[in-house]
Amino acid sequence: MTGPKLSKLELQIMEILWAKGQCSIREVLEGFPEKKRPAYVTVQTTVYRLETKQVVRRVKKVANFHIFEAMVSREAAQRRLIDELVAMFGGRTQLVMMHLVKSGQLKLEDVKEAERELTRLKGEEEVSE
Repeated sequence: MTGPKLSKLELQIMEILWAKGQCSIREVLEGFPEKKRPAYVTVQTTVYRLETKQVVRRVKKVANFHIFEAMVSREAAQRRLIDELVAMFGGRTQLVMMHLVKSGQLKLEDVKEAERELTRLKGEEEVSE
């Protein structure tokens, strides 16, 4: 697993940065739904924590505020979360897949897409050998 572990709030902030690109803390705050908007200081502290984790960085200063951008891609963060989830099941992906099937979250088209990806990866393995 690569990259730091992110809390729920940190992931929410990262989603805003991934969607909007470079943002000030105020712009990140405004990216939250009004009813579930955390306090400004909470977002500020969390953004600074993300900066310490080297997940975001300050790109410039405008007047008395900073502009931040994501240093980690959405895909990298998602891979980390999925790896953690699978690890919680002892690395047994079948348990995760069965849950997704039984809950209706995994559709036949998802399985077909996974099969296509497995076939593509197998083809790349054979070429590199």
